[in-house]
Amino acid sequence: MNLPAAKLVDCQAEIAVSDIGARHESGERAVFCGLTSIIWLHRKIQDAFFLVVGSRTCAHLIQSAAGVMIFAEPRFATAVLEERDLAGLADCHDELDRMVARIVERRPEIRNLFLVSSCPSEVIKLDLENAAQRLNSRYHGRIRFFDYSGSGIETTFTQGEDSCLSRIGRQLPTATDETPSLLVVGTLPDVVEDQFQRLFDALGIGPVAFLPPRSLSDLPAVGESTRLLLAQPYLGETARVLLGRGARLLDAPYPLGAEGTLEWLRAAAREFNVDEALFEQITAAPLQRARLALEGYRERLAGKRISFLPDSQLEIPLARFLTRECGAELVEVGTPYFDRQILKAELPLLPPQTRLIEGQHLNRQLDRVRETRPDLTVCGLGIANPLEAEGLRTKWSIELLFSPIQGFEQAGDLAELFCRPLLRQQKLGF
Repeated sequence: MNLPAAKLVDCQAEIAVSDIGARHESGERAVFCGLTSIIWLHRKIQDAFFLVVGSRTCAHLIQSAAGVMIFAEPRFATAVLEERDLAGLADCHDELDRMVARIVERRPEIRNLFLVSSCPSEVIKLDLENAAQRLNSRYHGRIRFFDYSGSGIETTFTQGEDSCLSRIGRQLPTATDETPSLLVVGTLPDVVEDQFQRLFDALGIGPVAFLPPRSLSDLPAVGESTRLLLAQPYLGETARVLLGRGARLLDAPYPLGAEGTLEWLRAAAREFNVDEALFEQITAAPLQRARLALEGYRERLAGKRISFLPDSQLEIPLARFLTRECGAELVEVGTPYFDRQILKAELPLLPPQTRLIEGQHLNRQLDRVRETRPDLTVCGLGIANPLEAEGLRTKWSIELLFSPIQGFEQAGDLAELFCRPLLRQQKLGF
């Protein structure tokens, strides 16, 4: 049978992922910039400064997303590439060195500085990896320099964190102690990290470290005795770097909702041989609180038809939470990248006939949203307003990155985020 070339490509892509029920699409894309991750990373890593090498647009993006005034002395800035830099009339490395010297003079307390590349700096092939090595030699013993990509070219915005943590992962000290340790990977709000630490302590699991840490002076060691527990489902590159250092990944759903958090903790408990009776005892009270918090929201979400457009890579765990714990119906679940290795435990928890799409063909996906008209579409903020204008309710996926949503105590808050657009629709009488 002769198939058109374009159709043949689609078939080949589908074959590659057909055994896991996903279909691949590629075409027009709408992505948000990876520089956005600086907002939650700089809040978490309290002894680091983030210097973006980019354009004025990059500076405006970070400033507006952070909502911090310049006079508040935030721990991020933008080295703006001017026309002379882009035209090759200036030595960008000399300019970068001068900018770093000014920052160090103004902020002598800085001990760690991230050089973050952007679309403009990557287009002109500015090598920030070599720049970081050069500056590490110059400021040896005083400031440690890292580099990573925050570019929005062919990436989604959560990959900024993955790129950052994978760079840190390469510089973690090597563990020499053969005693098993747990490394929780993924940026968590401090309140959530503290809640998890208390549960691990009560279960007798330890030592436990978190990546990223609140201070880069406390970098955890990694080696063959390290067990990895991912807190975010978009850290594939970071996981592979740590696996390459000898660590072992624990298969677990992500800690979203009561069920996800319970099974996430259970994966660690089994690895560290925690008695099942003790596990049930320690988790009983927070599990009950989470289920009670979800009851009211379940009434509002039960039977609601929800679609996910690919944006944050949180889509699959969120879809599992909404269908299993809130009674929602999944119309379509799109995700930018489908990483089989780190989503292994999530897939069996989705309804068998879930329409799962990897990649993005924006026009086709929007056509299906308009055709099926779900009660709620989870998507990027650039797509949300046009859909709202067509009478379709939306939820910005980026809001889920700025809100504490992991863990037992946040299960009700997570469900509420999806209820808000529906409640707004009801109050306004749409």
